[in-house]
Amino acid sequence: MRLLPGRFGCDIATDPTEGGRTVQWTKQNEQTVYANRWFTVNLADVELPDGRHLDHFLIRLRPVAVATVVNEANEVLLLWRHRFITDSWGWELAAGVVEDGEDVARAAARELEEETGWRPGPLHHLMSVEPSNGLTDARHHIYWSDEGEYIGHPVDDFESDRREWVPLKLVPDMVARGEVPAANMAAALLLLHHLRLG
Repeated sequence: MRLLPGRFGCDIATDPTEGGRTVQWTKQNEQTVYANRWFTVNLADVELPDGRHLDHFLIRLRPVAVATVVNEANEVLLLWRHRFITDSWGWELAAGVVEDGEDVARAAARELEEETGWRPGPLHHLMSVEPSNGLTDARHHIYWSDEGEYIGHPVDDFESDRREWVPLKLVPDMVARGEVPAANMAAALLLLHHLRLG
């Protein structure tokens, strides 16, 4: 085994039996099993590094835009909502799919206004994450603003039980207690905590 330099100063272990290559699965083909306007379920023929093949299901999804506002008091605008699939309650940021041809940042601002009633000022890109890249190609693009204007009661008030300004200083403990169950939301809030208070 030898080490190759990685992107972030970390070394990547490689197996000399692989000819110096990092271990990689290769998709040979892919076919659609089911599709609707929200997602596509596909079945791929994947070749493993040792030449074996396996069938692997994957879900292809449209990009998701996420946004929030952090005010001058270092409070972050969050939604307290229930997710019926996991039957869990937790804090989240406003989020939704990017419509065809829609700018991602514009979609994030739209979702924030529809779900909270707050229109953000200029948005800053915080991070883009792949929440479950062993199963889906979903990418979540997360934005934030340091200013916002209350427009009125949210159009999509059914998305959450309530909307609140939560002090960023509470975020690490909230995540530790499981009050932010979605991994992408937890990562975004912890990064905002670091940027504003770290």
